[in-house]
Amino acid sequence: MRKTKSRFGARLEPFSHVELMLYEGRGELCTVRGADLLRSHERARVDGYRMAVGHIGLEAMLRLFVEQDANAAAFNALTRFLDLLDGVESTLPAQPALDPLVLSFQLKLLWLSGYLPHLAGCAACGEEKPLVGFSPQAGGGVCAECASGSVTVSAEGFETVRGLLERPLADASAPATSVRGLRECLSMIESSYEYHGGFRLRTLAQRA
Repeated sequence: MRKTKSRFGARLEPFSHVELMLYEGRGELCTVRGADLLRSHERARVDGYRMAVGHIGLEAMLRLFVEQDANAAAFNALTRFLDLLDGVESTLPAQPALDPLVLSFQLKLLWLSGYLPHLAGCAACGEEKPLVGFSPQAGGGVCAECASGSVTVSAEGFETVRGLLERPLADASAPATSVRGLRECLSMIESSYEYHGGFRLRTLAQRA
């Protein structure tokens, strides 16, 4: 690894939580005049699994929130996510995209973006019927009569999403969740990105 020539050194490494002093010139880019390191998150940088999980969370943050618009709640969620990322351990099968922490983080970012999925009843007809699919257009889970064009989701998948939304980030991995539930949760997140934002995360497209 080449040694950085920047006078700020490791303070500007990936995942580092820093406080910057910026100079705003005439263009769109700012010049960094000072950098104070608050948390290095080195453990997330030296472990391949943690790094992959972190990249998914960071890309979701960048795509859902405009850089120039401050959002204190989203920033606090990001710093909490990075703090917890240092202690994440891979489980078999090791699939960063299905890690409960990053799924929980993305659901909370969607919530803060105004796209909290309605799961109390059918988001299309309003009836309290069993949910069999997820429709980002309708805004949540849908019943069998309204499921045309929706993403198929099992009761296990809906329970996974509810649990991740209700629990804080620190408790994302408890209780243990099935791979099926995690996969369906990811499908709901990705369909929300495509419908509401018109994008796909490149870090998710690279998964095995």
